[in-house]
Amino acid sequence: MTDYDVLRVFCGPRGEYGNELGVVREGSVLPERDERQAFAAKLGFSETVFVDDPERGVIDIYTPGVRLPFAGYPCVGAAWLLDVPELVTPAGVVGTRLDGEFTWIEARPEWPRPRTLRRYGTAAEVDALPVPPPGEWIYAWAWEDEAAGRVRARGFPGRGDGIEEDEATGSAALQLTAQLGRALNIVQGAGSQLLTAPQPEGWIELGGRVFLER
Repeated sequence: MTDYDVLRVFCGPRGEYGNELGVVREGSVLPERDERQAFAAKLGFSETVFVDDPERGVIDIYTPGVRLPFAGYPCVGAAWLLDVPELVTPAGVVGTRLDGEFTWIEARPEWPRPRTLRRYGTAAEVDALPVPPPGEWIYAWAWEDEAAGRVRARGFPGRGDGIEEDEATGSAALQLTAQLGRALNIVQGAGSQLLTAPQPEGWIELGGRVFLER
């Protein structure tokens, strides 16, 4: 069995919730894309990261069904684990920093695949949503406190790969922040917390808490 770590990314204030991330620190043990895809499918996490160069921060990201050029929560998790100034992804170079209990990345909202950002009138409406049928990546959100930038959200990948709901979705948070043009404090899923802040020239910072689960 290939060795891997499991992190929880975007945890709540007391270390609860967060999205599970598989990390294979020695990516060389599974060098081929089909091997990595099969292993990511076997683990069954929303995403799995393979580290190809821990000193330079070169990573490769997979869902159970596809390879991704960039994804938010895997980059936040890898930034925390590797503690490097940047990550190198197929989409581009991701800046990273650790600030107290939060790990931050800086990325571009156009790097991930577009999500359907669907606004609802109240957080209760978002809470009551059933899982939609596969076919469209839907990020359902509503203001909890618009003045304070607090958002309630849920993410539905719609890929048909066994992940019906994503507990915390950094890429969608980047895209929502770009659309709204302001810093956000997002509670997604059962209680995961994502923080964002627009940066100059269209970059977005994305931050959250990371814990090593096993």
